[in-house]
Amino acid sequence: MKTIKNTKSICPECLEALDAMIFEKDKKVFIKKQCPKHGSFQELYWSDYEQYMRAEKLRWDGEGLNNPHTKKEKGCPYDCGICPEHKSHTALAIIDITNRCNLTCPVCFANAASAGYVYEPTQEEIIEMLKNLRKNDPVPATALQFSGGEPTIRNDLLELIQKAKEVGFRHVEINTNGIRLAQSVDFCKKLKEAGVSTIYLQFDGLTSDVYKFIRGIDLLEKKMKAIENCRKAGIHSLVLVVTLVKGVNDNQLGEIIKFATKNFDVIRCINVQPVSLCGRLPQKERDKMRITIPDFMQLVEEQTDGEIKVSDFYPVPTVVPVSKAIGALKDKRYVEFTAHPHCGMATYLFVEDGKIIPITRYANTDKFIGSMKKVYELAQKGSKNKAKLRLLAAARHVKFGFLRKYLLRVLRKGDYKSLGDLQRKTILLSAMHFMDPYNFDLERVQRCVIHYAIPDGRIIPFCTMNSIHRPKVESKMGIPIKEWKSRHKVEITEPF
Repeated sequence: MKTIKNTKSICPECLEALDAMIFEKDKKVFIKKQCPKHGSFQELYWSDYEQYMRAEKLRWDGEGLNNPHTKKEKGCPYDCGICPEHKSHTALAIIDITNRCNLTCPVCFANAASAGYVYEPTQEEIIEMLKNLRKNDPVPATALQFSGGEPTIRNDLLELIQKAKEVGFRHVEINTNGIRLAQSVDFCKKLKEAGVSTIYLQFDGLTSDVYKFIRGIDLLEKKMKAIENCRKAGIHSLVLVVTLVKGVNDNQLGEIIKFATKNFDVIRCINVQPVSLCGRLPQKERDKMRITIPDFMQLVEEQTDGEIKVSDFYPVPTVVPVSKAIGALKDKRYVEFTAHPHCGMATYLFVEDGKIIPITRYANTDKFIGSMKKVYELAQKGSKNKAKLRLLAAARHVKFGFLRKYLLRVLRKGDYKSLGDLQRKTILLSAMHFMDPYNFDLERVQRCVIHYAIPDGRIIPFCTMNSIHRPKVESKMGIPIKEWKSRHKVEITEPF
């Protein structure tokens, strides 16, 4: 056993903050902690020590907000809001517009049926949350996800999308199970007309048994219909969101990637989320279910017969030097993905004649990112002419062809349209491993870039919201189900 670092975590039973140790054993990485009340807990953190260390080398910490919304009082992770200890600004903002849903998925952490109350902010409260996110300094939030529950069951969803665009969000996406989209092409058209940028579609696999296990019902046909209806409506930006469960759908990653390439006209991303383990689970049960990012990368390499390799994946903060360099040259601040290096790994895929080609076949990623660091350093020192020359020189690490053409446009213009033009030529394949109380690491929390806005003005990092704060937030601001149904003249026996 070799100690890697000391950190802080929480007890899975009482959620109290604890000292924790991250260590290597048998070429794997674990986190261990001891609660004085509930004993010792040890959990797999990353299943490959070599990949853990490779990702660690690409760490890039942010500076947080100049205008934190809460004070440091109880300490991390209890002061979320965002507090002065947080080291990243918001890259993706989330607003849960309801916890009502037309499904009752066994893996869900946010639904009214299990909570016993309805949490549904008013339109006025949501508009204030949007404005609050846009006040973040030095970088206002520009990307937004309306989530839930199931956001498409709100009658004013179209108005909310329009309001988000009016307030200044360039990117507005809907996190949905796709049922409403499958029912109506007209509804999909209305989403597009309202200004929706992307459909973040729950998509766990390509066989009925997967949905029966994860969602409790066969949804395969509805998923296919939702995709087809989006295509007919002219929506050409879909993210397939895969909740990855060991022994359930981890054998379908290769087929999901193939499916995405066949539907390359509308699918822009596959985002894989290893399942978070909530509730009280014995060690043996957790060991059976736990799947980590290195497992995902290895499965992709195996199931694509090496077309995509483990080495093609890079941690999220790898791209920070690009944002830093362009921003320094243009005297602007762009969104910086200063997430913890072990939160997620990703690669871009090109599709040519039906073949999958990772971006690393077209570019030397390490050398290109190294050059962008130099551009940033020169621009920071005031040597902008030298920085611009270095920027042009960075292109030598990218092969001739359309990648260089589109990438240079992004580097020169630094605008949302140029980035969108590049992304429409690719499929982003990513894995984000959201934490649960067993593998919780406060060092990761402090670098979270995905933040929930709530009606009381706080902005809460994703993993603390779902592991700690959600029950208190929603119970305080929610309404008992019977009372909600009475107010809205819904029979008590009727579903939502």
